[in-house]
Amino acid sequence: MFIQRITSGIIITVISALILFAAPGWAFALLVAVFIILALNELFTIIEKNKQIGLNKKLGIILGALVAAATYYDYKIPTDWFFLFIPAICLFIFIVQFTKRDNRAVLSIAVILFGLVYVSWFLSFFIRIRAMPMGTEMFRRELVGFLILVTKSGDIGAYIVGTKFGRHSLIPRISPKKTVEGTVAGLLFSIFVALACKGFLLGFSVWRLLFLGLLLGVLAQIGDLSESLIKRDCGVKDSGGTLPGLGGILDALDSLLFTAPIFYFYVKVFMQ
Repeated sequence: MFIQRITSGIIITVISALILFAAPGWAFALLVAVFIILALNELFTIIEKNKQIGLNKKLGIILGALVAAATYYDYKIPTDWFFLFIPAICLFIFIVQFTKRDNRAVLSIAVILFGLVYVSWFLSFFIRIRAMPMGTEMFRRELVGFLILVTKSGDIGAYIVGTKFGRHSLIPRISPKKTVEGTVAGLLFSIFVALACKGFLLGFSVWRLLFLGLLLGVLAQIGDLSESLIKRDCGVKDSGGTLPGLGGILDALDSLLFTAPIFYFYVKVFMQ
């Protein structure tokens, strides 16, 4: 399992890094859209199967991909049209629901909207960071790389230390395997990697990197626990089986769901 986990992690990291640093912006946006589609499919599948709610998965997945596309073009069209796009999605979901005989319409609509926010909107902030009008193109790529490195290093640290030395459960009713020792190690790994990035993020002070390492480390842990809460409620161990050793795409991305939007707003507000 450990070898499979490492192998899957290396493969997905190499592919993402190549597209981030060697491909144009639209290719990176397309990669994020693919991740959104796969993660939404997993989320809708486990909820539909275990909560016995009739969902229009295809509609939700298509709208999720459109969120990624709209985010990519948001900086290319000099208007606030993206704010119209959000209510337009809600309106379209309701109109489609009118055509269905479903006595659990509220739950169906709520799950689709939840997936669009929790997966599509949050992950789309990677596209926003990559395209935001500040610094050089390489600097923006480095920001995305920094975000992924700091977040996922916390995952790795928590997994390794928690597996070998974990003795005290963190929140057993949500995730029995997560330990206090693993959580502390994950935070320390995130902070260490953030400080190690000083070599290429020259505009970041040591104190700023220290703060970001702690902030992103905490948010990564919350993101991981949040997906565990969903899986626990649905009675499943993994969101899917796409990545051997890691589970599903959503399992691999859960820690990034909260770090991406918070990091984006931090950069936008404090680093102009």
